Amino acid sequence: MPRVLLTDHPWEDLSIEQGILRAAGAQLVVGPIEAPSGQRVEEMVREVRPQAILTCWAPVSAAAIANAPDLRIVARLGVGLDNIDVKAAMSRGAFITNVPDYCTQDVADHAVALILSWLRGIVQFDRAAKQGLWQPESARFDRLADLTIGIVGYGRIGQAAAQRLGGFGCRVLAHSRSLRSGDETVEPVDLPTLCTQADVILLMVPLTSDTRHMIDDAFIAACRRRPLIVNVSRGPLVDNAALLRGLENGAIRGAALDVIEGEPIPPREIMVHPATVITPHIAFVSDAALTELRTRACEQVVAALGGLEPPNAVCL
Repeated sequence: MPRVLLTDHPWEDLSIEQGILRAAGAQLVVGPIEAPSGQRVEEMVREVRPQAILTCWAPVSAAAIANAPDLRIVARLGVGLDNIDVKAAMSRGAFITNVPDYCTQDVADHAVALILSWLRGIVQFDRAAKQGLWQPESARFDRLADLTIGIVGYGRIGQAAAQRLGGFGCRVLAHSRSLRSGDETVEPVDLPTLCTQADVILLMVPLTSDTRHMIDDAFIAACRRRPLIVNVSRGPLVDNAALLRGLENGAIRGAALDVIEGEPIPPREIMVHPATVITPHIAFVSDAALTELRTRACEQVVAALGGLEPPNAVCL
């Protein structure tokens, strides 16, 4: 009976995973709810010697992969692959899979919600009102339709966000290597143009060596319209220290963040700053999205264990 190691699972009920894998004749070995350390994952793999690894947030290193001599697949319960040593797994002949489109609508909705929450002062005035401060005369808001939104990254989620933002009547710019010409929803621009013209900069790119800390002091200094920085992708896209400097010197008007480098214990200075709106990495969440994520990830494991190429196998 092939063994499937689930390294971590931020949901208590495992009926979906157990049902799909049991029906395929596989044994599910369950790790903790919270993501263990890389060293602990390596130990778990050594103990279980799985044919498949399912992982959410836990790091799956080259050492962990080496501890599974019969490994056929590492399946990510998510979109990004930055917690998996992809090259190490592929060099062993194992498939690497993700579920790239399960939460497209949810993350796009959340991005727009963050923008509106910040621009309309929802969080600020909710907190003040609950503390007995009823001060409508202090409200100073921009109209979304009058603003220019710059989207960095124009994949599935970026396109879905652009469609929503276009409905508000605002101008939408987009910077992406894969942006197709002829898309009337956005104006394709290079990154320097986006920096100088955008009132809101929405990050929708994966975390890579090229994009890590792309929002740094130089990027912020190149901005001309004191933009709101919105991040629903990966925390390390933004240099925390540079962000705080930009907030303090007025180079950026604020930050709306679902992801922050250092989470789940991000810098306190960012969390309490009056110009930030924070959610705890929940942009991808909906009941429908999580059901789809878990089902499709397990189905890809079943395909690999059955000698088939999974539908979302990653190619480098």
